[in-house]
Amino acid sequence: MNVALWIVAVVLGAVSLASGAMKLLQPPQKLAGAGYGWVEDFSPGSVKAIGALEVLAGAGLVLPAALDIAPVLVPTAALGTVLLMIGAAVTHLRRHEHQAIVVNVVLLGTATFVAWGRFGPYPF
Repeated sequence: MNVALWIVAVVLGAVSLASGAMKLLQPPQKLAGAGYGWVEDFSPGSVKAIGALEVLAGAGLVLPAALDIAPVLVPTAALGTVLLMIGAAVTHLRRHEHQAIVVNVVLLGTATFVAWGRFGPYPF
């Protein structure tokens, strides 16, 4: 189970890093044109803040355990990802973007799995 938790955390971390970096590095207008219509509902600063939170979550899912520095941050980052995905799902639901909610639910489930495993029976 430890190996499964590591694999899920690394994949989830990579997805979070990539998604967050894109939100940090691309202007909101370009994101809106690339299928991220939800950015029109948020200020550019809010989009950048969401991106920063995703980058921090992505790094927090892997680095603390890999470097053996405060490994309790791994399930904490997973819990933060759960909260981000709940917010994302609510945003997509309000915009009637039901296909995007599927991605949010999958990421929410994987983050919940990591949080459960690392807070619960398989801590570092």
